[in-house]
Amino acid sequence: MGIVWAALRCVILLMAVLAPGLVLAKAETAPEAVLTVANRDIATLRMTTLGASPELRVKRIHERLRQMDERELSKPITRSHLTIEGNKGVAYSIGERVIFILYEADLDPEEKVGLEEASQQVGKRFEKAIAALIEQGHGPVLVRGFLFSVLATAVMLVLLWAIRKATSYVLDHLQARVLSANENTRLRWAAHGWLLVKRVAQLLLVTLWVSVAYLWFTYVLANFPLTQPLAERLSGFLVDMLEHFGEGLVVAVPGLLTVGVILFITKAANDVAGNVFANVYQGRSLIPGVHRDTAHATRRLLGVLIWGVGIAIAYPYLPIADSDAFKGLSVMFGFMLTLGSAGIVTQLMSGLVLIYSRALRVGDFVCIGEVTGVVKEMSVLSTKITNMRNEEVTIPNAVLVNNPIKNFTGAAGERGALVSTTVTIGYDTPWRQVHAMLINAAEHTSGLRTEPKPFVIQKALQDFYVEYELYAYVDRPLERIQILSELHSRIQDEFNTYGVQIMSPNFVLQPRNNVVVDKANWFAEPADKP
Repeated sequence: MGIVWAALRCVILLMAVLAPGLVLAKAETAPEAVLTVANRDIATLRMTTLGASPELRVKRIHERLRQMDERELSKPITRSHLTIEGNKGVAYSIGERVIFILYEADLDPEEKVGLEEASQQVGKRFEKAIAALIEQGHGPVLVRGFLFSVLATAVMLVLLWAIRKATSYVLDHLQARVLSANENTRLRWAAHGWLLVKRVAQLLLVTLWVSVAYLWFTYVLANFPLTQPLAERLSGFLVDMLEHFGEGLVVAVPGLLTVGVILFITKAANDVAGNVFANVYQGRSLIPGVHRDTAHATRRLLGVLIWGVGIAIAYPYLPIADSDAFKGLSVMFGFMLTLGSAGIVTQLMSGLVLIYSRALRVGDFVCIGEVTGVVKEMSVLSTKITNMRNEEVTIPNAVLVNNPIKNFTGAAGERGALVSTTVTIGYDTPWRQVHAMLINAAEHTSGLRTEPKPFVIQKALQDFYVEYELYAYVDRPLERIQILSELHSRIQDEFNTYGVQIMSPNFVLQPRNNVVVDKANWFAEPADKP
């Protein structure tokens, strides 16, 4: 029993020792409260005293002020030092009535401000707040604030209307100027970006409206004593924002100047390269390894390389280069490019192979697989061909590289594309006469060039006949079908005129006489005699 009583005495003694610490911990953990009078921050209360938390102390202070009329609030404000339960403080009184006490424990220890200095600052703020409360109750002050607010509202509405009218006037005249520009006017390019210009103007209009409304709201709040602190905060926010923007602009000026110089040098280098390759294309200059047909492609590749290097050098000097938003956007675009670049890179490389192999160029008459026509356009991703049905066929460059290309004008150059037709004539017809008749038919066919002249070759000496092939050059390859049709008609007329049979013989039995041409008929008309 004695042991139990001794243990109980130890527990009671331990609780007695720890109780003040627990109370102090509770007091320290009590949430602080800000004393606000007339929308003005007076002081921050942190101490719990006589069982009243900082929040309860603020409520009691507001209750005391609400119970006082204007006559009582107009009495002088005094300060007096006191000590309660060992806590030093300063009491603030209006007349004979104590309103609140600022304790030394209410001060922020990190600010390292003494009680005397802090009490003076709190006293000044409290006097201004009480003066605002008194002034807010005066009728002339409210009437003056209301009248000024109405006047400011009228001015705001006029400004909003004027901004809208001015914006509409500028946009209408600019749109009329852009859309009425002819092809030689420098403003013609702006017609394509007119929608962007309009959206930027609308954004500027909204920004001006919001700015005017912001200034109006700040001015209205400043006309009333109770809302003056709110107006000061709004104006301070605007000033801070403009100051931050101005500082950022000043800091960004050296980087922007550096970027401008780098881009200027890049453009100059690109222009020099452009002039060099333009001379190569026009035949005025010669660069080893660069063909005239590949000058434009090489110029574009070199231009991309020059601008890529210039942008890479200028990028670190951009004001937004180090921002997290810009870094995230760069990562996103890089990820998208990585996912979708495989097919694009394949087409780009195939386009380069086509250009530098000089397999075809714009205007060539080609046959690629089942597509026969004239090359209309060559781009880095695909090639467009117009066939003889006047249909535009788009072929990816990767498909072109993997298929044989028959170019009917590549070897002929400026002479045009070759067309040919074949006839088989028996051995009893003089070959010179056949040559002459075929050439005459070609010369009278519209669409075939007279220079270079058509020519005939004997492809084969078959068992029963000779196989002749007529070649001629055309100016309009897409009309090849119509030209060949007319040529066949001319050949029939020519052979009928001179009584030569086009139908090729096939013998079942050997004829009684040899099928040969007498020497006297070797130069039968229309063949020319030597």
